[in-house]
Amino acid sequence: MDSLTSITIDFERSHLVFPRIVGVVLFDLLVAILIRDRRRIAGAGTYWRDVMAEMDKVRFFGTLGLTLLYFSLMVPVGNIWPNTGRGFLFCSMPFVMAIGLLYMHERTVRKAVALAVVAVVGPVFVWWLFTYPFFLTLP
Repeated sequence: MDSLTSITIDFERSHLVFPRIVGVVLFDLLVAILIRDRRRIAGAGTYWRDVMAEMDKVRFFGTLGLTLLYFSLMVPVGNIWPNTGRGFLFCSMPFVMAIGLLYMHERTVRKAVALAVVAVVGPVFVWWLFTYPFFLTLP
């Protein structure tokens, strides 16, 4: 009867639960959209050619690159301080700053300083919220 009220947490893999759930849900939604709109998607070649010609390639590929770098570095940086969430914290600050600068239309010193404050305060607050009130560890 004691085993019904106890929980064992595998810290090596516990941080992968929610990303897997989100990934499965997103994949299911993609399949549903592809099935529902298969005729429109098949005839969309000219539309996407126009979109690719007019899109802001620097922001698009910059966002993809920064996001891949962010998620790729979070676990290795987090392994330096296991189960403390510092991988999230120390990777989120430069990520928020870089994404903010990438999407900022007019880069002035005043806006960059405001962005730097947000890039530090935002991740620190989220890290604190998950670590202390919620007792959840981030990578």
